[in-house]
Amino acid sequence: AGPTAGPAMGFLGRCLARSLPRGQPGLSPPGPRCYGSVPPVLQEKTLVLAKPDALQRRLVGNIIQRFERRGFKLVAMKLLQVPVPAGNAAPRPAGGCREGNVGEGSVPVPQVWEGYNVVRCTRAMVGDTESVGTIRGDLSVHISRNVVHASDSVETAQREIGFWFQRNELVHWESRDRDHTYGS
Repeated sequence: AGPTAGPAMGFLGRCLARSLPRGQPGLSPPGPRCYGSVPPVLQEKTLVLAKPDALQRRLVGNIIQRFERRGFKLVAMKLLQVPVPAGNAAPRPAGGCREGNVGEGSVPVPQVWEGYNVVRCTRAMVGDTESVGTIRGDLSVHISRNVVHASDSVETAQREIGFWFQRNELVHWESRDRDHTYGS
């Protein structure tokens, strides 16, 4: 039996408890301990792309709210329209982006979120269209209209962030509630 993580532990506590070695309750895994403010070295960034159907159905605010409630920090966001070349009647994926329904003429809302273990936690929050309590499970109406894309690894996140954002578009700001989110 592994460590237990009750509701009083909070989100970070549950993430840390899941990372403890099984069968050795109370022992911390090798590496830095996460007490007080999370050191910058433990911060990750991930790309979350609100797809055009999320914008059309006015769900972008709901998606942002879920990440803010988790304590993640928004460091970049755009509202943009993928250009349609003149004389091109059939939309096709934009600039190598394979995400469904993000093609020429569509309006995606790419966002960069930062926080401790943000990639893995974001994947869990996004879920699939069948999982109640996840973004896709709660907001999607069909598997082909699943409202959101999220990076699946730190490496993929870096590549996808570079596709949608210039380095100078990522805003570096200090969150004053970090101690309340991660403990003091």
